[in-house]
Amino acid sequence: MREKLFRFMQGRYGAYGADRLTRFLLILFLVTFVITSFIRLPFVGLVPTGIAMYAYFRLLSRNVPARYHENEVFSRVSSRFLGRISHVSSSIEQRRRYHIYKCPGCGQKIRIPRGKGRIMVRCPKCTQEFLKVS
Repeated sequence: MREKLFRFMQGRYGAYGADRLTRFLLILFLVTFVITSFIRLPFVGLVPTGIAMYAYFRLLSRNVPARYHENEVFSRVSSRFLGRISHVSSSIEQRRRYHIYKCPGCGQKIRIPRGKGRIMVRCPKCTQEFLKVS
């Protein structure tokens, strides 16, 4: 039985496991399934079914280049979105620990630790010095 499954999956896109897009689709299926179980409208239950069918279609597809391209596009879009979120969260974290000033000479952003009092700051780019409160 196990050998038959291996032979069936040979040459298919999902033979080595689910990619990022397929995992996302399966999680989206679970979320929409839970949500639509509380909504009793006609044809709303077809949404999670369609998502699950597309996810399994991707897993069982023999058109590997097309599925690979779909996954690459999804990865590019999702990493751009997640990159913005992580940039905002790291910026918030840095602003808790540091003051961020701009050099009056060249406009370079300079990060100074909080709680150091009045200090002379030297710009690493243009070496101009200016006084700031930390």
